[in-house]
Amino acid sequence: MPRQFSLLDRVLAEVDHALRTTLAGTQASEPSFPGDNEPDIPLTEPERGFSEGLMRVNHTGEIAAQALYRGQALVAKEPAQQAALLAAAAEEQSHLDWCSTRLRELNGRASLLAPGWYAGSFLIGLTAGFAGDKQSLGFVEETEIQVSAHLEKHIARLPRSDRRSRAILRQMRLDETRHAEAANAAGADQPSPAIKFLMARVADVMKFVSFRI
Repeated sequence: MPRQFSLLDRVLAEVDHALRTTLAGTQASEPSFPGDNEPDIPLTEPERGFSEGLMRVNHTGEIAAQALYRGQALVAKEPAQQAALLAAAAEEQSHLDWCSTRLRELNGRASLLAPGWYAGSFLIGLTAGFAGDKQSLGFVEETEIQVSAHLEKHIARLPRSDRRSRAILRQMRLDETRHAEAANAAGADQPSPAIKFLMARVADVMKFVSFRI
């Protein structure tokens, strides 16, 4: 019979996950990642610096995605929804690993504010989860719609020769679109226009700051 974890057990597990995600660093957990099939073409220093900044933003976004989904899962009312959110978070972990690997290739670093991004996103996830499962699904769908649009812009802005970063972002965009479609199919309730606007502005602040810090 599966072990039943108490709320305290689950909270401690989340603290452990947060520390490992933001402080211990990550590396590709799979034998390959999307950029492996692309040549590592040398970049000029301005190109390298720009690609590094974009990939740091995407790394930060995946830290936030981990926190959002796990915060929502912690308070999900239906076991099936909790399992789906944790499965999505596991897939986002692969995205985080890919971005971390590419940052190292670019001699870059993660955002210095990673613990703060995680904590803030986890609280947002909790808030969305407390609103109810359908509303929580709506938050997932809208988040992934906005992330897909953001990734499309980054794909276009990357230096032409940075094919490894571009391959990673293209696969991430496919996965995020699938997450949005799954949430919609599960009966997501759409957030209000005001909430959508607020989500976009918060994301803009995170992108602006994490590109630089």
